[in-house]
Amino acid sequence: MQPFKTLDATTVVLPTTDVDTDQIIPARFLTTTTREGLGEHLFADWRFDANGDPDPSFELNDPANTHATVLVAGRNFGCGSSREHAPWALLDYGFRAIISSEIADIFFSNSLKNGLLPIRVADDILAVLLEGPHRVTIDLENQQLSVFDADDRILESTFPIDRFSRYCLLEGIDPMGYLLGQKAAIEGFESARTPIRSE
Repeated sequence: MQPFKTLDATTVVLPTTDVDTDQIIPARFLTTTTREGLGEHLFADWRFDANGDPDPSFELNDPANTHATVLVAGRNFGCGSSREHAPWALLDYGFRAIISSEIADIFFSNSLKNGLLPIRVADDILAVLLEGPHRVTIDLENQQLSVFDADDRILESTFPIDRFSRYCLLEGIDPMGYLLGQKAAIEGFESARTPIRSE
């Protein structure tokens, strides 16, 4: 995983509410257990028409949004099934963070475990972001979101994140990577224990 420390990025706005994980990555693309290539199918039923051609009306198909790495979404993003492929597809496409006023709990947890930063903001801040695109700076170490209009900062907000997830994102490791990093301490603890004798 790539460490997440400070991200200066441009947002792309998807104002739709109640975007579920089947819309993020349709079930027919869940035949793989690897992450590579899933970005091609992100929002497939919205990005492409019946002939497989890009729908020019969909936000991600706008050439101006090509380099956006932060997705601003309507409330209740990531609801539905618990498929881990949803954050995988967003990451593989190139997103590093998702911002909304409501992000479904299981999707939120899956995102954190896979290196995608989900940020919950107040409704009034989301309303400003939905008017974007905007340039944003995300400072994970200080849990600070700054939003810019042209060259002027128009708002700042802090965002919550638990200490363990924050640590893993800053270090660029997942929970398994964290455990593997504790191998020496675990082995030291085990070797210092008195063996239990069987009678």
